[in-house]
Amino acid sequence: MPVPHLTSIGLLALACTLVTGCDRAGTNDPPDPEAPIRVVTTTGMIGDLLRTVGGEAVEVRNLVGEGVDPHLYKPTRDDVAALLSADLVVYNGLHLEGRMGDVLERAGADRPTIAVAESIPADRLLSSEEDGGHADPHVWLDPGLWVVCGDRVRDALVDLRPERAALFERNLESLRDTANRLDALGHDSIGSIPPESRILITSHDAFNYFGRAFDLEVLGVQGISTESEAGLADLEALVDLVVERRVPAVFVESSVPRRSVEALVEGARARGHSVVIGGELFSDSMGPAGSSADTWAGMVRHDIETVTRALGGTPSEPRPTDPETP
Repeated sequence: MPVPHLTSIGLLALACTLVTGCDRAGTNDPPDPEAPIRVVTTTGMIGDLLRTVGGEAVEVRNLVGEGVDPHLYKPTRDDVAALLSADLVVYNGLHLEGRMGDVLERAGADRPTIAVAESIPADRLLSSEEDGGHADPHVWLDPGLWVVCGDRVRDALVDLRPERAALFERNLESLRDTANRLDALGHDSIGSIPPESRILITSHDAFNYFGRAFDLEVLGVQGISTESEAGLADLEALVDLVVERRVPAVFVESSVPRRSVEALVEGARARGHSVVIGGELFSDSMGPAGSSADTWAGMVRHDIETVTRALGGTPSEPRPTDPETP
């Protein structure tokens, strides 16, 4: 007999009967200060943030794998069980994990649960009327904003292990240094692109914070959420812009299907302008394990270098103090 479809709430209720995590949060047993904090995160970038700030004091399980779109991700029963056995749940917020909202809300009733992007002051967030005025969730693509998220993570970890506060602060300071170096690298590299070519067109509208940080005009074939589809009129308008401004390259993203960008390239070609796909960028997901983009710093550096080369600039030479990538 087939198993009936389970909603997110149904998954949560089922998992509560299968794991002891629902009871554990209500016990009076003090935490073992030597035991790692069990953290469940949604995206790879947040998992990397927790490992960076938490160091050996955390044990991180990430739910949304490499190359997977968090806008569309639906939690499995195993995901819900992991959430219910966690000491801390960390997610992005700002509607990034739209289909996980119910599960995250219910998990937060029994354990500390934080949405790191929602700790950023409202005046530093971007929004779009086309997306109902919602704040853009892709804050990790601006190194300065990601440090603000690191501050919130540090605070949450200190609440759980105050005796490790010095460790968390040292690790956060290292993150700040890395973010400052990435910011300098981005300005040096993207600043070398000819001014008329500083336009970044990608699969969906994920790079607005990146563009604001590094002075690039940014357009996406789809909106901020990949649940929105690009209409024919929108695509034709973007083709007109690419042809008129002689845009040299457009970009696909690792977690979004290529078809809309390929259609854009074909449309420009039919109008007599040859535009190339300048490379694959990492937006909603980091790169595969073992690649140069399998950390937050690595993915941002990859994006900076890929955009710079494809749009006619010269990436800055590596410096001893630049963030390390494999």
